[in-house]
Order: sequence, then C-alpha cells, then structure tokens
Amino acid sequence: MASEELKKVFDAEEASLLVKELRDTFATGRTRSYEWRISQLKALLKLTDNHEQEIADALNSDLCKPQLESVVYEIAMLKSSCKAALKELKHWMTPEKVKTSITTFPSSAEIVPEPLGVVLVISAWNYPFLLSLDPVIGAIAAGNAVVLKPSEIAPVTSSLLEKLLRDYMDCSCIKVVEGAVAETSALLEQKWDKIFYTGNGRVGRIVMAAAAKHLTPVVLELGGKSPVVVDSDINLQVATRRILAGKWCFNNGQACIAPDYIITTKDYAPKLVDALKNELENFYGKNPLESKDLSRIVNSNHFARLTKLLDEDKVSGKIVHGGEKDESKLRIAPTILLDVPRDSLIMNEEIFGPLLPILTVDKVEESFDVINSGAKPLAAYVFTNNKKLKERFVMSVSAGGLVVNDTNIHLAVHTLPFGGVGESGVGAYHGKFSFDAFSHKKAVLYRSFVGDASLRYPPYTNGKLKLLKVLMQGGGLLAIIRALFGWSKV
Repeated sequence: MASEELKKVFDAEEASLLVKELRDTFATGRTRSYEWRISQLKALLKLTDNHEQEIADALNSDLCKPQLESVVYEIAMLKSSCKAALKELKHWMTPEKVKTSITTFPSSAEIVPEPLGVVLVISAWNYPFLLSLDPVIGAIAAGNAVVLKPSEIAPVTSSLLEKLLRDYMDCSCIKVVEGAVAETSALLEQKWDKIFYTGNGRVGRIVMAAAAKHLTPVVLELGGKSPVVVDSDINLQVATRRILAGKWCFNNGQACIAPDYIITTKDYAPKLVDALKNELENFYGKNPLESKDLSRIVNSNHFARLTKLLDEDKVSGKIVHGGEKDESKLRIAPTILLDVPRDSLIMNEEIFGPLLPILTVDKVEESFDVINSGAKPLAAYVFTNNKKLKERFVMSVSAGGLVVNDTNIHLAVHTLPFGGVGESGVGAYHGKFSFDAFSHKKAVLYRSFVGDASLRYPPYTNGKLKLLKVLMQGGGLLAIIRALFGWSKV
C-alpha cells in the first residue's frame, strides 16, 4: 500500500485529539514561564536566520516573489517583530498597578496579563511566511499553546513551515496542520481560546460563525478597497513612486493594504496618469510581463477573477496603460484605468491584483464622500501638502490605518496597531498589540482583614444608605462628612 494511503486523514476526531493534547500541555503551566516564551522566540529567530534562502526560494516557487520582496517584506519584518518581542517581553508581562478608590479602602489593585490558552492561527497565501508567523510571535509571547494552519494556496511555503517549526520549536506546545478546506473545517469545529484569521471577508464570516458556537473571540485580518487620494500641490514624482511601491512592489498588488484605487481631480488626472506610466516603465521596462521584479498571479482561479474584472464591457475601454496578460505564466502587466464606472465589478470588490482604477472628482474634498460611501477599508492614503486637507482626512475617513504622503509603511511601525474596522477586520496586532491580542487582562484586587466596616452588612439603616450612596458615587470629603452627620438627602 502506498505511503499516501497509509497517511491518516486529519478529521474532526484528529483535531479534537490535537486540541486535547495541547490543553493538557498548557495545563502544566509550561508555556506560562518567561523562560519558555523567550526560548521559543529565540528559536523562531534562529529558524529564520538559518533558512533565509530556503524561505525565499519557497516564496519564489509559490508566487515568483522577487528576492528583495521576500527578504525585506517577509523575512526581515518577521525578524523585526521577533526582536521587538524579545526586547519588550518582560515589560509586557509585568502586571500594571492601578489606583483604587475609597470604596475599597484599604486596598491595592493591578491588571495581570495571562495567556488565553490554546489558540488557532489560520494564515493567508499572499505573504505566507510573514502572515503565518507574525501572529504566532504574539501567541507565544503571551504564553499560549498554538496551532498554525498555513494556506494550502502557497503549498511550498506551507510544507517548509511545517518542517521548520517541527525542527526548531517545542512541538508539545506549537503545532502545524497542513491541508485545505477539510482540515480547516475540522479545526474550526473545535473549541479554541482564540482564533486569528488572515484572509478575505467571505471566509472571515465562516470563521466567525464557527467561533460563535463556542463563544470564542476572534481576530479577523481582512482587507477592502484601500483608496489613495491625490491632491495637486505635491511632489508628483515622489508621490507616484510611493503609490507604485505600495501597489506593484508589494506582491504585484496581491496585498491587503495595497492601494486599490486612486481618487484625484479631473484637472490633475492627466498629469498623474503620465507620471504613473513613466515610473512604471522605469520600474519594469517596456515589457513588464518579462520583468523578474514582479510577482505572478498566485493561481489560475485568481487570474480568471482578475481577467473578468478587466474584460467587463464598461471597463475594458477605460484602460490607459497596460492590460497585457499571459495566462500560461499567470502574469498580468501593471494596468491603469481612468474614470471606470462606480457600479462596475472592479469598483465593487477588492481587486487584490495589479489593476489600478482612477476615479475623478471636481474638487479633491469630494473624495472623502466617495470613500465613505463604501465599506470601511483596511488602509487609506492621502498625498497632499494642505494642512487642512490632512486634518479633514484623518477626522472624516474611517479605516483600519491611515498614511499621509506614503503607502503601506505603517505596517512596519510596531507601536501602531495593525487591523481593520467594520468589514475590513476585527481586532489588531503588531508589537505589544500582538501580545494583547492573545492575552486576557485579569483584574486583581488585594485587601487585608483590617478596615472592615459594617456599612454594607445588615441591618440596613438610612444612615448606611446615605453614606454608601455618597461613597459609591465617588463623593468628595465634604459629601462624606455631610452623610456621616445626616445632612445629605437620600
């Protein structure tokens, strides 16, 4: 019998046994110690250092991702997250002292971060190394046992993750489950202490529904149509290069925070289009389908989806640059479209690919109404030197994160939370926010046996009522004196 036939199917029963094993391990307290957490974070860092080229090769195999993008935007960012956790972990774990009130005098109080327990991380295919392990850093730092489910759409990276984590990490507490829909479904049937999912809204709803059966909290890192507002009083070349970097230099547009569409004025649009064309040729040459600096479309399904967006009758005539496709190589050239109808398919779903529509308005301020008429995006960008426009953008546009005069780079700032709002996600992570995402903030109040007052005990009297009412409402010293002498009204 072939080895494949002998391989045991991972079903709900297997998933249940896996969770039980991890719960038993977690119950020993193994993952709670500072020493264990540090050892696992160091192991993760060592894993990344020792296998950098192997990781980059896997990403190239799955996505034809350029070496620079793999090393900088996946491997280096993962290392940065790991080093930040190693540096700050002791501080993150320290209980936070908080004030108490006269109501509980004498007393002291603190907020103690504790691990949630056994958590599930389901990652995405577009950044299959970073988006798999970045949440795992937070889960380990918080002291949890973890199951990682990598995306089957990036199979080489998924297989490598399973091998490397098995070789480097504590497998009694950290496990990888490979597979597709059946395996993910089996995992989602189990009771977890938290589920962290990165992907699209359709699957996000499935994850949330499964979690609701067990009242399991979730973090959902989704996406949306991230807009770029372009004003006219700017350094056009710098702005153009930064828009291109955020769109095509991030996995050829296959990124949750990639610019999804541009809004600019009718008068400024021709200049912007010309600048985008020039810089695209500088970046990728006259035949971008042959460029080694562009990732390919991940698979034939996504190629067909993007082709459908581009071939819609009301859209196909709006292409002002690019549009070339090579289905055999799963490549689509960087494509700019001008004045696409707002009711078109391309403007009503996240593009997640190398197509960039431009909408035009009479006045740049009108762009905020366009953005707010749709679902809240994961990111929103504005390019302007106008102080009032910046302020209005920050105040009126609701998105997971905002960047002024650049794109995507907020992702690398560990002191900022990264997450969505509304349909673009639930919860946030990065830096201490990752630690918090996988921790419970436990309230602890300490009292001694001294200072026991009879106020709250029967028999209840009118005097006790007056004094307790003042105390519970946070009354000042004068109010307390008035209550003691019976001068206050009940």
